[in-house]
Amino acid sequence: MPRPVDETMTKQPMALAELLGTLDLERLEVNLFRGRSPDVGWQRVYGGQVIGQALVAACRTVETDRMAHSLHGYFMRPGDPSVPIIYEVERIRDGRSFLTRRVVALQHGHAIFSMSVSFHKAEDGYDHQIDLPEDLPMPEDLPSEKALIEKFSDHMPANIRTYWERERPIEMRLTDISRYLSRADRKPQQFVWIRANGKLPDDLPLHQCILAYASDFTLLDTTLIAHGKLIFDKDLQLASLDHALWFHRPFKADEWLLYQQDSPSAFGARGFCRGSVYTRDGVLVASVAQEGLVRLRKDA
Repeated sequence: MPRPVDETMTKQPMALAELLGTLDLERLEVNLFRGRSPDVGWQRVYGGQVIGQALVAACRTVETDRMAHSLHGYFMRPGDPSVPIIYEVERIRDGRSFLTRRVVALQHGHAIFSMSVSFHKAEDGYDHQIDLPEDLPMPEDLPSEKALIEKFSDHMPANIRTYWERERPIEMRLTDISRYLSRADRKPQQFVWIRANGKLPDDLPLHQCILAYASDFTLLDTTLIAHGKLIFDKDLQLASLDHALWFHRPFKADEWLLYQQDSPSAFGARGFCRGSVYTRDGVLVASVAQEGLVRLRKDA
């Protein structure tokens, strides 16, 4: 059961400590929790934050011998970062092997997000996976976010540039930045190395919540690669509609993870994207799927 805030936070980088604090929900009642949003200047709450907080709320209603293995969520309204989010957990089922929880995030008297989470008690079984693509550059061989920001900051809207210039809890390194140098249409796929930017407590549920938070980064953006577009373009309106995440194997979110992403389809102002998360040793630890709004603004 994740308890992000402890004495180890005093050694955390400020941005990561703030994220851990954001995930450390306040318990209001047995199945009722309150979360806050960091002040980062966005007009709406980042979707990954709501996913991560909802997973924390669900984890705090189960025993420690059960680990989340899948979650499925729907975004219904944009979150307001200026007010707290209330998370209400419904205990759908407590079985001998599997437990199911439903979490609803509430603001201003309305649901903004709902998510079902399934937990499984560890047991033995078959073991196979699809291998990691070969010949991908390691994170140490790629430019840092700071280097990329210095190169592309002139092309970013002011609010996005401000967000990327400040210290961030999740470090990302792109294996290919050529799409930012040319607007040519490309195969809709990308590979991104991600990790928390500091040491985390040895608590698997917390690492799962950190990955849930990070899994919304760059995923919907993959749809745009096929059309030579960027998330910075003013004629686009993007928003996550739903999000699914499966945890396959244990991992550490403070070690480099490769996030392989592709977009099989875009149609009717919606884009569909998939992701696979590997350790640097090639172990598949999680899979992701998301559909999002990809709308051309008529007033742009």
